[in-house]
This record gives sequence, C-alpha cells and structure tokens, in this order.
Amino acid sequence: MRLGFQQNDADSSTGQSHSDSFRKSASVFGEDDTSPGHGLDGSYRISNTGLHHNDLDLYSTQSFDESFRKPKAGVCKGSSGFTSLNKLAPISKRAYKTLKDCARNLVDSDLFIQSLEDWILENSLTDSNHGEQYSFDSPFQIDELRQLDYALEGTFFQQLFRMPTSFYCSSDLKEEEYFALEDFLHTVAEGLWRTFWHKSSPSPFVVSCARHPRSRFYSLDKAISKGKVAELCGAALIARDGNDVNIHWDQVVQLSLFKPDIMLGNKLGISLNSLSEALFYGFHILVSRRLSKRCEFNDNSVFILVMDSKFGAVVKLTGDVRHLELNIDNPYQAVAEWMKTHSEVSVSTVDRIWNKLGNANWGDLGTLQLLLATFYSIVQFGGLPRKSIASLASDHSLRLQKRRIECHLFETETRKRSSQDYIAQGEREILELGHEVNPAIMQQASHLMLQEGDIIHVEDQQHGEKSFQIQEPLFDEKSFCYSAISLENPTQLLTLYVGAHPSRLEPSWEDMSLWYQVQRQTKVLNVMRQAGISSKYLPEIVTSGKMLHPGSCKKKNPNEKCDHPLCGTPVLVTFPIGDPVSCIVSQDGPFSCEEVIRCCKDCLAALRSAKMANVQHGDICPENVVRVSDAQGSSSSFFYVPVSWGRAVLEERDGPAMNLFFSSSHTLQHGKLCPSSDVESLVYLLYFLCGGNMQQQDSIESALQWRQRSWSKRHIQRHLGEVSAILKAFADYVDTLCGTPYPVDYDGWLKRLGKAVNESADKGKLVEEMSNNMRIEDVAGSSGISEGGS
Repeated sequence: MRLGFQQNDADSSTGQSHSDSFRKSASVFGEDDTSPGHGLDGSYRISNTGLHHNDLDLYSTQSFDESFRKPKAGVCKGSSGFTSLNKLAPISKRAYKTLKDCARNLVDSDLFIQSLEDWILENSLTDSNHGEQYSFDSPFQIDELRQLDYALEGTFFQQLFRMPTSFYCSSDLKEEEYFALEDFLHTVAEGLWRTFWHKSSPSPFVVSCARHPRSRFYSLDKAISKGKVAELCGAALIARDGNDVNIHWDQVVQLSLFKPDIMLGNKLGISLNSLSEALFYGFHILVSRRLSKRCEFNDNSVFILVMDSKFGAVVKLTGDVRHLELNIDNPYQAVAEWMKTHSEVSVSTVDRIWNKLGNANWGDLGTLQLLLATFYSIVQFGGLPRKSIASLASDHSLRLQKRRIECHLFETETRKRSSQDYIAQGEREILELGHEVNPAIMQQASHLMLQEGDIIHVEDQQHGEKSFQIQEPLFDEKSFCYSAISLENPTQLLTLYVGAHPSRLEPSWEDMSLWYQVQRQTKVLNVMRQAGISSKYLPEIVTSGKMLHPGSCKKKNPNEKCDHPLCGTPVLVTFPIGDPVSCIVSQDGPFSCEEVIRCCKDCLAALRSAKMANVQHGDICPENVVRVSDAQGSSSSFFYVPVSWGRAVLEERDGPAMNLFFSSSHTLQHGKLCPSSDVESLVYLLYFLCGGNMQQQDSIESALQWRQRSWSKRHIQRHLGEVSAILKAFADYVDTLCGTPYPVDYDGWLKRLGKAVNESADKGKLVEEMSNNMRIEDVAGSSGISEGGS
C-alpha cells in the first residue's frame, strides 16, 4: 500500500481490460476518413486560453478521502469506458466545410513554416547572454513543476530502452532512438496513470508512430519492417478505441515530434523549424478533433512535445478553429492569420532530457515539463484524476519528517557506539578545562537540566517577572517537563515546560519537538483563551515567556538575546498537573470500567470545548492524557485532561503528529485531520486503557492494515463491549464517521456518558454505605437489586 491511495483504487475499472501491448497497434487514416459531425467540449474553461492547469482543483468535486467522484472525461464512443465531460458549441455547416477543406489542403509543413516565419521572428527577442529567444510565455510555472516533483517522489519510472548517445547518424541508430522514445512515452503514460488515476489498472493508451498528418499510424515494429523509420515525424500517445482497430488523428492525446536537433544554435531555445512544425501538427490535431464523428470529447488546446536525442521542450497551442477564415487559394496564409489572431502559443525552455548514458533525468526540469504536459493531456481524455497533484505533493512533508527522524536516530546510535568504543579502549584521562568557557561551546552543550530546588525566573510580557521552584522532573530524569510551584502561591503544583534555545532549533529534531511542546503549545492555548474557551478539562496558561539568566544581560532590546546560553530560552507554565495514563497503566494495569467511561467523557468534553475555537488536538495518545486529582472531591476522585496541545491543528496547512498506534487512519494516509480524527484516536486510547492488544507497528502501511483489519472484524468494538455497552456503542458510532466530513455529535455523547458516569458513581456510593452495616454476601445481593432497578 502506498501512502495516499485508497482501497477502491484497486477495485476501480475503466470499463474493460487494457492488456494489449503498447507496440501492437496499427491503423490507417485514409484520405476520406473525415466526415460530418460535431464534437463536445472537454475544456475546463471556455476561453481562448483553453485548458488551464489550475482548473483541475477548481472544477473537481473532491471527497474527503481525496478521491475525485466526477465521471471520467470521454474521448470516443465505446472507448474503454470513457464518458463525456463538457460540450463545445455546435459547429456550423459553413465552419465544418471550411475545416474539412483546410484539413484536405494543409499537407505541406514546409509551406506552413514559411507562412509563419515572419510572425515567429516578430515574437523573438535578442539577449546578450542567451542569444535569440522567443517572447512566448511558458505553459508552466516553476511552482507547478516543483509540486509535481514532490507528488512523484513515490513513483518509479523505469525506462528500459536507453537513448543512444552516438554523434553519427545511421539507420540502426534511428531505430534505437525510436525504441527509446517509444519506451519513454510508454513509461510516462503508465507511471502517471497508475499514480493519479488507477493504481492497479493499466493505462488506456498506446504509443504509435506517423510520418505526416495524413499518413497511417504504425506500430514501431511495423514501421521498421516496412523500412519507413527514417520518414517518421515522431510518436503519439493514442487513446484506445475498443470498437475500432484503426487509429485516427482525433484519438491523439499528445504528439511527440522527434527531430535531429531542436536547438536554436547553441543556446537554450527551440529552433524556428521545430516550433513551426509543432504548431503545424497541433493545428491539425485540433481540426481533426473538431471534424470527428466518433469523439464525444474535444478541447481547444493541445500539447506537443518536441525532442531530440538529448533535449526536449513543450509547445502548447490553444484556440477555437471555428474562427478560421479559409482562403482556398492560400490555406497556409489563412492558418497563419488564425494563429496570429485567434490562438495562444506557449513555449517552454529547452532542457536536457537524457543524460550521457541515455537514461531519462526524471527529477530534472526538462523531464518534469514533459511529464506535466502529458498529465494535462491525459486529463483532457481520461478525466479528472483520483489523486490530485496537490494531494500527493502534501505527502512530501510526511516523508521529510520521517527521513529527519531516521537520520536523528542514526546519529544518536552513532554517537552512542562511538562513546562506548572510546570507553572500551581504556581511556581514562581527565582533561582539565580553564575556568573561562567559550560561550559558543556552552551554546552547543546539552540541554538545560534542572534539579529539585532550582529557582527559575521567567519574564512574562503581560505579568512581568515570575519565579518558580522546581519540584521534580515529570516522566523521567531526562524530560524537560517538570512539576513546579510558584513562589507567590506555593500551595499549588504546576507543570513547567522548558524549551530549546532559539539558536538550536535548526540542527536538532529533538529541539523541534521542544518547540512544539513550548512555543507552539503556548500559541494554541492562547488561541483558545482569546476565544473565551475555559474548561477544567483543558490546560490553562499560568505564565509563558523567556527565562532570565543570572548576572547581567547584554541584550540591547527585549526582542534580542545576549551570548549567555540560557538567554531567551522559552518557558511555559500550565495548570493542572497530573499523571499520564500511560504511566498509570504500566504500574497498575488496565483501568476499571468506571474510569474508562470517565476518561472518555472528560476527553470528549475537552475536544468539544476546543472545537468551539476551531482547534483539533491532533495527538491524542496515553502520554498526552493525564489523570488529575479533583481537589473538590474525595481523595479517590479524579478527572482527565488532554495535554500537549503543540501539534494541534488551527488551520488546514498545520500538520498533526504521526503516531503509528493512536493516529487516525485519515491522518496516516493524508497527513491531516478529518472532523472525527481526534475521536478515532480516543477510541484507540480507550482500547489501550481496557487492556487491548496494541500490536507492534513498524510502518504506516502496517498500521493502516491493522486499523482496517480491526474495524472490519470488529475486534475493537467487541473488546470495549466486554467492559461497557456504552463504550461499544461509542466505538460503533466512531466507525461510521472515520474518514468522512461529518461532524462529531459531542453533546449527544456527553449526555449519554455523563449519565453512565453518574449511575456508576451512585452505585459505588450505595455499596460503600451498605458495607458498613451488612455482610458481604448481602451487599452482593443488594447490589444486584440496585442494578436491576436502576
């Protein structure tokens, strides 16, 4: 399972199997193949700019699991299950006749180049550094290409045929080049289709070759056998038509022209002939789509790839061919006028595609341009993808986080082994250090470790200087979280977090975790306080600010830091303080039924209060829920508080914590929360508190598989049902919400859980009162009667 794909990817079908070979198709495009008919518009915006790359997200109706539920855009009747998307305005009889005459007479690419030469030169400019280049806009922005690069990090493109690198030309070399070109286009189409459309279904496209606009389409094997390789103009990506063995020009998804040299001199620019020929074929494809009687989908734009054995570029032609005013005496001049008046031409830079060994540079700019052009071409024929580029690119941050954690763990183990090896060598020499220690060395020393009794002074911008005395470290001796008391009110225990010095945040992943624990949590708690949210089930800020170090401070203003290693270290003090439920379970074992229900109710109350400020916790786990002694109740009365709000989600771009045991399925798949993510994590927490078997997970894939198996076989519901019927009902409710956009009914479940907690408390009080006056067996009988009457 690859992160981000849904189970239904494997089950989806394009209507029929596409197992045919990429090099087993040949057909004829005859002289009289064009016939009356009008097409349907597949463009996403009806404008002279055709298909815009940003229209994918604007036009898509995206479900909460990131899959697109729009029907796929169609190409031809009966072709692989495609259906139509949008309609072009019907073509008039006069316009149809004009286009048909144009398609019949526009056959000489050399005459076409001559008619466009002056116009193209008018759109060129001379630069002292880059020579002569064109002023046409690029079809892609650099941010688009970077986002595609991120989205394709998990995609494997395997080109088996290498592009030959010899500098001499021969018939055998030409065949090898076309084998490499065909394999490249096949790899691109297959990789993009499996990544964005159907993970387990082969792409519904084939690669075929042509000599000129009115020639047959050949499979490469057949072109070689007929000795026509030298006459080929390039290779095309063709949409399969299940009802027609022949291939027609209206089925061309994208054409790749293959030239001996596409460069303009020695500079990074496409040559005049290459650009003109690309426009020639682009115009012919647009006309063929308009004249098609089979196609139920059409578009006003087409992408043409222009390549040689080293470099490649993309030419995009957009325009409505109905506006063509044909001159029978000179159709080439008429098309040239249409180009100038009614079309939009975009030309990318020329960049390297194949390296010196003949392998494609898949992650480089040149190849990414071709990939993005192919992606948009497939969208025109195959419809909106199940996975958008943006959704897959968002997984980049998750992979980056995982890599940084792996590197940090590796570095820690390396330092540990190095230290052990040094001690094993018997080195026991003690080096005497001078009294004066370089501040730079102090700054790189280990974190501040506080001891019992230490006094910490904190500069709070709102309340001035506050002083606290450390009582003991919480969790363990290496923790940077302590119990402390305020010197102004020494009767109340508080939680004190010590962050990392700002200068240490960049190189250390551990310090970034402290940033979430202190600075980010301070921001989140302030957001809830400013929204007027107050609850005993939520932590409250007592003080937040920067640590004041002993001695004089040399900083020039309050926002700066001096050279002292403690200067500017952030501190956060919160209330209340409690014991993590993870420690309680490890010491005392699973919780009782009453305590599990109470924990569920209290956590739901906290999540509901936070939701009123549009805040989601994002990291519900046993370490982040504490049990607090209720000062207003008896010594055995407790309540539960979710803490560690540093990974909370305030807006869509925020990323929650990734926990293989307790994060929701949606979080593990997409790196973000859905409305029910926190309560799903709460169910896993309840399962843990009841003694459920939390299997060891070593990857996101295995964690997702465990969740899918546990929910589908109802392991979690059955285990919680053995403890309490209401917990089982709550788990069933959460199961219906997982991964959906529907909100959680906090109020309804808080009423049910509150009633269950009160009933349980009343039973406990009754048993306690009766035990003073009755025998144990009588208590049991009375308890049964009480339970039956409740």
